[in-house]
Amino acid sequence: MNIPGNLKYTKDHEWLKLEGETAIVGITDFAQNELGDIVFIEVETIGENLDKEETFGTIEAVKTVSDMFMPVAGEIMEYNEHLTEKPETVNKDPYGAGWIVKIKISDPEQVGELLTADQYKELVGA
Repeated sequence: MNIPGNLKYTKDHEWLKLEGETAIVGITDFAQNELGDIVFIEVETIGENLDKEETFGTIEAVKTVSDMFMPVAGEIMEYNEHLTEKPETVNKDPYGAGWIVKIKISDPEQVGELLTADQYKELVGA
């Protein structure tokens, strides 16, 4: 299981990569593996300001549908449009081409509350 050390993680299996005042958000390798084949991703929150742990979209796999939660408070700035045509990209490359949204962080202090790679490994038993 791949858990890059340069990212931050949530207990709900989202990851966050800081890029100044913005961040890229996706789901972890563990999450995509647990979900199975991803067939659809819906994000209808573009332009909205959401609180930490608020639902920003849903991800649908062959067997289940799961909510995706904000790792920190912020504004949803962009959705990875590539996933509209190829949602399975999240299965193949969850930390690269399979990113889901870009957000403008409204409370940078919340980033420090996220899990490190080592803490996330412990959470998932890796």
